Amino acid sequence: MSVNYGSKRLVVGAHYGVRDWIVQRATAVIMALFTLLLLARVLLSSGPLGYESWAAIFAPQWMKVVTFAVVIALVWHVWVGMRDIWMDYIKPVWLRLSLQVFTIVWLAGCAGWALQVLWSL
Repeated sequence: MSVNYGSKRLVVGAHYGVRDWIVQRATAVIMALFTLLLLARVLLSSGPLGYESWAAIFAPQWMKVVTFAVVIALVWHVWVGMRDIWMDYIKPVWLRLSLQVFTIVWLAGCAGWALQVLWSL
């Protein structure tokens, strides 16, 4: 975005695209590593996969913390992607801001629900 003041051009918001690109890649790597960890834990568990075996996988405190950190990474990943979609394709400002607020509230609710589920095991 640039603002034109006479013959001088002021550029604002530089390098935000690079930061968002790095965030998308970093959170994707975190989620991929967690998927591998979860697959390893599932493959190492014995017996059929029922509620008890899934609860046992997520019972250790470290697994709950790691899982919630991945939930935060997922929320951040989704926020960056959805914000960019709203900014690129929704032109009326009131609608774009409404969708962004809805997205933030929805993602915060999902993170809160994940926290509640993880610590109720």
